[in-house]
Amino acid sequence: MADVAREAGVSISTVSHVLNETRAVSPDTRQRVLDAMVSTRFRRNALATALVTSRTHTIGLSISALQNPYFANLVHSIEKRASARGYSLVMGDSHDDEAAEAALLGTLLDRRVDGMIIAPAPQSETANIPRVLNDGTPVVLIDRHADVDCDQVAPDNVEPTRLITRHLVERGHTHIAAVTGLAGIQSTDERIRGYESAISSADPAVRSTMVAGNSKAKDAYRAVHKIFANPSSRPTALVVLNNAMTIGSMQALKDLGLTVPGDVALACYDDFEWADVFEPQLTAIEQDVKTMGRTAVDLLIDRIDGQTGPRQVLRTETIYHHRNSCGCTD
Repeated sequence: MADVAREAGVSISTVSHVLNETRAVSPDTRQRVLDAMVSTRFRRNALATALVTSRTHTIGLSISALQNPYFANLVHSIEKRASARGYSLVMGDSHDDEAAEAALLGTLLDRRVDGMIIAPAPQSETANIPRVLNDGTPVVLIDRHADVDCDQVAPDNVEPTRLITRHLVERGHTHIAAVTGLAGIQSTDERIRGYESAISSADPAVRSTMVAGNSKAKDAYRAVHKIFANPSSRPTALVVLNNAMTIGSMQALKDLGLTVPGDVALACYDDFEWADVFEPQLTAIEQDVKTMGRTAVDLLIDRIDGQTGPRQVLRTETIYHHRNSCGCTD
């Protein structure tokens, strides 16, 4: 900083004010400082800054299934917003495993991140998240709500799932099966609730079958084989409750020699960027990952900056894409 100050012809404190935006500096002076930083090849010492300010300007992110396009898009949204707000992202995959998540959160705490965004693993609310909150680190939950005292942002799950299931009921299907997600997370419970609500409010003759796909393509593949094992009692419609399971389900139907929507009408929760170029095009619920990621980052930075008050538990809207995998032609 002394080298920059000499080069720019200003005091060290002026250089500090430009770097940290702690006081107004005239545009000409600011530009001289920035030019001097370039010519002297100045780089801020992040560790030294963190020691002085008790801030690292990093956000920890614990999320699962990073290979899933939905979560990859969500991470992109979070990183883009964090960068725009002057924060870097330190992230890892919890693999939806309580022990793996505990280790990851411990690493993030050791790195002294200023706050964390967490997509909670099963059982996370009983130990892992309280551990971070007890440390005093601000936390925002994303994608899944949990019974803990922190800000949370997640999509609506119940009504969208009820909507696509109800649509299949209205199409005249009397046996509608569902491939359900990973047990122990709130989004799975809510989507099951939406499915069951549509079935229970339908004609009593409508049958339901639920088999766990555990939010994985390979498990969904096996679930669909189980659902359609008996040719005499096969459902005529299928609801799949996340995008990874949709891929496994469609592969299983193909291997069973069943066509969509000719033999089986299909609707799913989670959309794909390329869902409308599938044949058939997928009737699907799309989550607003841009709003979800942006909102989570803003909530977290507000807490880092000292905002107090009761927790905010927010729901982001979803978009219903009515295509033709459900058997509709328009």
